[in-house]
Amino acid sequence: MSVWRDVRDTLHPRSGSGSGGAAIDGPLPPLMLMLTVVTGLVDATSYLRLGRVFVANMTGNVVFLGFALAGAKDLSAEASLAALGAFLIGGLIGGRLTARLGRHRGLHLRGALIVQLVFVSTAVVLAIATGAGARVPDGARYGLIVLLSIGMGIQNATVRRIGVRDLVTTVLTMTLTGIAADAPLVGGSGAAVARRTLSVGAMLLGALIGALLVLHVDDAVPLAAAAALIALTAIAAHRVSRQPGPWTKPGGA
Repeated sequence: MSVWRDVRDTLHPRSGSGSGGAAIDGPLPPLMLMLTVVTGLVDATSYLRLGRVFVANMTGNVVFLGFALAGAKDLSAEASLAALGAFLIGGLIGGRLTARLGRHRGLHLRGALIVQLVFVSTAVVLAIATGAGARVPDGARYGLIVLLSIGMGIQNATVRRIGVRDLVTTVLTMTLTGIAADAPLVGGSGAAVARRTLSVGAMLLGALIGALLVLHVDDAVPLAAAAALIALTAIAAHRVSRQPGPWTKPGGA
């Protein structure tokens, strides 16, 4: 029953209820899951249409860069470097926003998402202007990589500062490690298995929907869906920011 309680507390946290992470994180967990879906949507678009590059998962770009430098085909060192550089710029913007807004996690999230939305929405406009097709012109391709990577850098810097336990919205390696290493089968407590599994499921859902839309509809549609989710999350962050409690205090690294 504790697993189902964790699912409930993650998807629909109630003010003043729950224990441990559920109480500390307040209304933030479902918002983190929405942003995890965003990650799947944008990375599906970038990988399938922008030349085997990620705009959110930078670990993949570092590996791709090594492969490209070794002469692997269908990989671009320039694209990986563009994504890495733009992501760092987004991280700097996110860090600056943290310095200005980081005293309240809800207001911080709202402000950062508004800025992120500007970059992702601009990418949507560029994708629409480019038009559908398997071949994206190089200028538009790099423009999309830079805009989306900056947006995801802002998201990652913000999520890092907000520090919602086991919901990092991008990198799932440690999340999957936690599911296995903390499993009751190996003597672990099984703590947060529901939250971690929901995070993996959210990423998978975003990637699946993003890939289907890219392959069968239009390149701009998954990006528009990502922008809509960011906007909805910003609105939700604005609304929950009115809820008092210890969850509003900064956490994380």
